[in-house]
Amino acid sequence: MATSVDAPVAVIGGGVTGAAVAHALACRGVAAVVLEAEEELALGASGTNSGILHTAFDSIPGELETRLILRSSALREHWLADARLPVIRCGATLRPHGEAEARTVASLAAQARANGVAVELRDDGALEVPGEAVTDPVAYTLALAATAAAAGADIRTGARVAAIRRAGAWLALDLERGGAVACRAAVNCAGLFADEVARMAGDNSFGVYPRKGEFFVFDPPPGPPLDRILLPVPTKRTKGVLVFPAVDGRIVAGPTAYDQEDKTDWTVRGEATDEVLAKARRMLPQLEGVQPVSCYAGLRPAGRGGANYVIGSSTACPELVNVAAIRSTGLSASLGIGEHVVGILSRLGIEIGPYRTLPAITAPAPQLPWWARTALYRAKAPA
Repeated sequence: MATSVDAPVAVIGGGVTGAAVAHALACRGVAAVVLEAEEELALGASGTNSGILHTAFDSIPGELETRLILRSSALREHWLADARLPVIRCGATLRPHGEAEARTVASLAAQARANGVAVELRDDGALEVPGEAVTDPVAYTLALAATAAAAGADIRTGARVAAIRRAGAWLALDLERGGAVACRAAVNCAGLFADEVARMAGDNSFGVYPRKGEFFVFDPPPGPPLDRILLPVPTKRTKGVLVFPAVDGRIVAGPTAYDQEDKTDWTVRGEATDEVLAKARRMLPQLEGVQPVSCYAGLRPAGRGGANYVIGSSTACPELVNVAAIRSTGLSASLGIGEHVVGILSRLGIEIGPYRTLPAITAPAPQLPWWARTALYRAKAPA
């Protein structure tokens, strides 16, 4: 049985959500321990998304997800400037095709205004969203973690949690490679495996399944550079295939939205080529005849039964705070999620100090572009 507390709070998962929680705690004087199962941070959904920083213009007013994205937007500008992270403030355009899509775009404009997001509905029916931006999601995650570590957080990789048990008044997290971490509370930011972590504490209240998003990367074609995010008109199920400039000068198109059960299958399906390229070329005709130089797949942790943004103290184990089913908007909402979780932990009795601004630490950039990093890691990983 554990005899001492290693940290007041243990954060399970080192993606952007876990890093943001550790950062938010560090801003309040709480030095957390972050336990990441992989050998590096941000090798899951956080390193395989679009890198787009959304404004919540198309989010449902009043929902928790919307509130957290909006709060992140308010927190993010100072953070981006202080951390000197790469960002393209290009804005986005939705261009409808046909009357039905025009009605959808008009309703999105009204929804954006209800959320307090600036948009412009043009006379031709297109919607301009000037606040949308693109960053490097891996650099964003690593900078959050590095800043938290400089303020006292203990960031551990290769630290997969194998069991959760009580150790007196505390929790003990047994690690797969041996040893345990004792804490007064744990925050479950385990992404695709958040439901499995919750079950270790007797919590079967939610499930997570992987929704595969496949992307294709292009060298910029001849002609004027792409200077904005091109968004399709969304459906109830998916935001659809978009085309956007990446921070390294390339163009990315995607994602698909393929539901699967295997949480370890990061391959790009053969069918994805047809599902993405025709739509991308319709949006950006300069891509016609241009072949992608690379592709990658991300597995978004989607909630079963449409239950996304499952954030709160577990009813089975109150000292475990679940931050689960954080789908594709996790990067955009991460700073707000961190702040929100600090409030939950305070109500659980964790001593939270006054807010302090931390000097941002820009972590060394990975040698590979963010969109190539996870694919190479998965290819090298033992079967």
